[in-house]
Amino acid sequence: MDADNFQFYDGPIGEEAIIVVKKKYDVFLSFRGEDTRTNFTDHLYDALSRSRIVTFRDDPKLEAGEEIAPELFTAIQQSWCSVIVFSQTYAFSSWCLEELAEIVKQHNNDGHKVFPIFYDVDPSDLRKQKEKVEEAFARHEERYKEDREKIQRWRNALIQVAGIKGWHLNNRHESEFIREIIKKISAKLCHLVTHSDLVGMTERLEDLYLKINIGENDVRIIGICGMGGIGKTTLARLAYNQMSHHFESKSFIADVREVSDKCGLVSLQKQLLSEIFHDECFKIFNVHEGNDIISHMLSRKKVLVVLDDVDNIQHLKCLVGRHDWFGLGSRIIVTTREEHLLRSWPVDDMYEPTTLNPKDALQLFSLKAFHGDTVPKDDFIELSYHVVKYAGGLPLALEILGCFLCGRDATQWRSAIERLKRDSNKEILDKLRISFDGLEEREKNIFLDIACFFNGEEKDFVMKVLDGCEFFPDIGIDVLIKKSLIKVDEHKYLWMHNLLQEMGRKIVKEKCVDEPGKRCRLWEERDVHHVLTKNTGTKMIEGIIINNKRESSKMLNLNWKGCPLRSLPSSFQPDNLVALLLSYSRIRQLWKGNRPLGKLKMMNLEGSQNLIKTPDFTTASNLEVLILKGCTKLVDVHPSIAVLKSVKVLNLRDCRSLRSLPTIIGMESLETLILSGCSSLLRFPEIDGKMERLKTLDLSGCYRVENLSENLQHAKFLEELDLSETAITELPSFIFQFKNLKVLSFNGFDRGRTNSIAPMLPLLSGLSSLSKLKLRDCNLCEGDIPSDISGLSCLKELDLSGNNFISIPASLTRLFKLEELILSNCNMCTLGEADIHGLCSLKWLFLNGNNFITVPLALTQLSKLKLLALSNCMELNSLPQLPTCIEDVWLDGCSSLEVVASPSKVCNLVDSAAILAFNCFKLAENINALTLLRKHLKAFANSRKMFDIIMPGSEIPEWFSQQTSHSSIDIPLPINLQEDSEWIGVACCCIFVNNDASRDEGFIDCGALMYGRNRRQIERRGYLVGKRLNRPIMKDHIFLRYWSRDKLYPLSLKDKYGGCETNNLRTTDCLGHKRDELHVFFNGHSLKVKKCGVRIVYEKDLEAIKELHCHITQSSPNFEHIHQHSAQNDGSAGSTSDIKQKRNISEEAEEEASTVVNYLRGFKGQILAPRKPIRERGLQPKLMQKIFNFIMGQSRKKH
Repeated sequence: MDADNFQFYDGPIGEEAIIVVKKKYDVFLSFRGEDTRTNFTDHLYDALSRSRIVTFRDDPKLEAGEEIAPELFTAIQQSWCSVIVFSQTYAFSSWCLEELAEIVKQHNNDGHKVFPIFYDVDPSDLRKQKEKVEEAFARHEERYKEDREKIQRWRNALIQVAGIKGWHLNNRHESEFIREIIKKISAKLCHLVTHSDLVGMTERLEDLYLKINIGENDVRIIGICGMGGIGKTTLARLAYNQMSHHFESKSFIADVREVSDKCGLVSLQKQLLSEIFHDECFKIFNVHEGNDIISHMLSRKKVLVVLDDVDNIQHLKCLVGRHDWFGLGSRIIVTTREEHLLRSWPVDDMYEPTTLNPKDALQLFSLKAFHGDTVPKDDFIELSYHVVKYAGGLPLALEILGCFLCGRDATQWRSAIERLKRDSNKEILDKLRISFDGLEEREKNIFLDIACFFNGEEKDFVMKVLDGCEFFPDIGIDVLIKKSLIKVDEHKYLWMHNLLQEMGRKIVKEKCVDEPGKRCRLWEERDVHHVLTKNTGTKMIEGIIINNKRESSKMLNLNWKGCPLRSLPSSFQPDNLVALLLSYSRIRQLWKGNRPLGKLKMMNLEGSQNLIKTPDFTTASNLEVLILKGCTKLVDVHPSIAVLKSVKVLNLRDCRSLRSLPTIIGMESLETLILSGCSSLLRFPEIDGKMERLKTLDLSGCYRVENLSENLQHAKFLEELDLSETAITELPSFIFQFKNLKVLSFNGFDRGRTNSIAPMLPLLSGLSSLSKLKLRDCNLCEGDIPSDISGLSCLKELDLSGNNFISIPASLTRLFKLEELILSNCNMCTLGEADIHGLCSLKWLFLNGNNFITVPLALTQLSKLKLLALSNCMELNSLPQLPTCIEDVWLDGCSSLEVVASPSKVCNLVDSAAILAFNCFKLAENINALTLLRKHLKAFANSRKMFDIIMPGSEIPEWFSQQTSHSSIDIPLPINLQEDSEWIGVACCCIFVNNDASRDEGFIDCGALMYGRNRRQIERRGYLVGKRLNRPIMKDHIFLRYWSRDKLYPLSLKDKYGGCETNNLRTTDCLGHKRDELHVFFNGHSLKVKKCGVRIVYEKDLEAIKELHCHITQSSPNFEHIHQHSAQNDGSAGSTSDIKQKRNISEEAEEEASTVVNYLRGFKGQILAPRKPIRERGLQPKLMQKIFNFIMGQSRKKH
């Protein structure tokens, strides 16, 4: 049996386990007979019937009387939905309006679905009841003078249904129009089946049905592909049971792989025919005969066929064949772990189920472990989280472990969980191993290498290492992907489910349980330490890794981060070594003497602070990457480094004790040479040859280096050159002839020199490709900037911080392509008289630490400005009106700031905005966060989807109707929220404080998770704070965030769910949730979140804030007079158990924040500009949430 044949719900899988919503009709057709009975409605009815959608259409004879026939009321009540064809004279018929009123009644009371069709009518005419509709009601009012209540009921029904998004003919071909309607209704009808114990199936079914497209009259073959245990069989079975009534015949062939192996292909062909033709007996003697019979007998029959657990192309050839084997309208669903089978066969579309999210995973586990969807309190809550985390969202594992733990006490649970850490559940791994056993030997080795070493690593890196193992990874990795054993994410990282990883590691350990030296791969530190210190290694060892970081094969790779050894053992033979990765180790010397390193391509000893010398590289002829960054005790390197002809990257950054390099180096392949921070290095070596491939040379912080090699002039492809803070007194003229140079840095050129860099600046005009120029702390004045600097036509980034400018140098205003200008700490008091309009491309302007009292209105000329950084402008006391395009304003540490101008009323398309006013205590005394929020929303409510405010504050305003002393809060959203025109968004806030004064950096972020029908993560963003980033947190601060209605419910969601119903209809689908729930969370790293609050915001709340402004202070809020929206609309805060169920998601966010902060420790106090994605700075791509997309849009005048 395939591992997917587990149950998401208790009881047997089959029709007897499924509750069907019993209705006599699928669709009730409401229409005006004289308008459309013989044309459009007739064609629509025929199309519905052909799609086997049971439809009620009234008999023309019923309309003979004036009053609506009772049969029609009954038919509406016995239909799942109504399709209403609004035509030109629909409203003239009292019969139609009475039908409509009954439909609305059923919809409001019993969730009856409504699908309006606007057949050459404008829905706004129906809603506003003008034109012909007005004429029609005039007649009705004349006719039913005594029954005003009936007329009003008709009017209300018409307004309500006309407000539902439906289908518009709009001069389209009717046949195309009808096909679209049938497609959407068919997809909706597929949701009629449900079960109270189904978990996580709603979105899966919706996505699958969009691919099946049951409304189209063609033949479709759909594949469901994924790893074992992901839920393919369950999903296919559920879809099969729901859709089967649309087909003439059906067949579900389970366990195709197993049945084929035991009984052969002919038996499967007989099963297919027997299930479709129940009364016939088929004699098939060979596969070819079976093919002929199937293609002949099914070619005129509309059938639904499911082939479950296919693993061989012959299964498809003998059971599916070609599309023309089946009648029009047929659907064939194939489940498999083998993606390549689907790619190599004419499959129309493919669906890949994902693992369950944490909430659904916990619910499914609880169903099995506790026979309920909630976790009991006490010890079982935390224990359940451990099990769910171990299962990694895999339904198979959740069910097996839940059943195993059911009925056991907490002590037994703890014992079982500890055992899982050492010995995985055999039943789970045996089912997962099916895919591994079907691999070729090379693919098995690649799988084991990834399981033991490479899970979560960059694909390119893995490919390079495996290629050295002669495993042919290009085809091998593709095979593993196609067999659903690994995935490659959008950032080109390899990922394997943690249970598949465990299965692979168990296979390795089974080779020799007692002696790790006899295993092929070692990844646990204790085993590696044992083998290397006890000298128990054997020829069986193919790869070693420590700290779950990477590598493999034939002793080709050794990765031991933090290796405690002073040197590698004398028995260590690196003959086949491809990668030696011993970062942050205690190694003093790798080995003595010369070792064979002919296959070595990569050596990384980064952060090995005890390393005093490098090995002899004479035999390392294939070495491409050598990283010795941060080896602070390294005094010199072996002379053989000079003749490494294959080296492309040499990184010696921060080798502070390094005094010399070989006198002459001849690395003809070198592309990147980094010597920054080598403060003891006495001279730059001479270059033997041309070194033409060099692209990056970084000598920043080489304080003693006075000269460059003349041969460097041959590096004609040089793109980046950093000579900041060196002892070079005169720049070689050849530097200004590098036509490919893009980045040039001379920071700190004035230190200890009598001459100035100013006379050399005119030479810059010859660097036609230069895009980034850094001249920080060069003791420059305004007149030093040459007038012809505008000749740098490609310049986009210019750093002039730390110089002496009274105002902005006039020559800069002609840099039309400049996007970033840094003028921080330049003692500026004004921008001067220069016409800054010429900076027409400027996006980021840094003016931190200057002496402005106010910022000139001239800034409004910068039409593309996104960021204005004014942090630590201590004299700044007012901020004027700024350009409406601006996205970020940093006001941190502006201790004199009291006034910010009111935001412009000019509409712009900026998505989000922020006011960041860390430690602006005077500003907080004059204005509060709520007032800023109101002013911002008044100006930008329709154009900005998110707005942040951070400023000093110690209390959450009482205006936030839901509050908690935790860092997260849940709030149920009213079912009809999207239809409420008064609703504008959701606001939340928290109070946070520095939790660790010894830490120089911290991180605060906010996010939200939407649960329910529209399940997803709302965009989360945060901010870096701390002394190192010039944002120390001195006292309590308030972080307020606002999400607009469009941010919470994007229009794209309507497209995803069909777009023909209002949301309150969607959320009452029998597979959906009754209402959405918003889980809001704040995370602080080295910061403590004290409390938080949330409020659903309506239009009238803005006026309430205005009325109360005179009563509000930041430190002592008083909001007693706020008119709060009804509790019925706001809902109530989630229970503690709800919050705990989602804790693991919030913990993930906190881990991400921690990783960001740990990474930023290397930035030495720089403030990150928001345009720079974290990925560019070396962080894992999966953590690449934009951290700084803050946008200006604030402000008010001082009261």
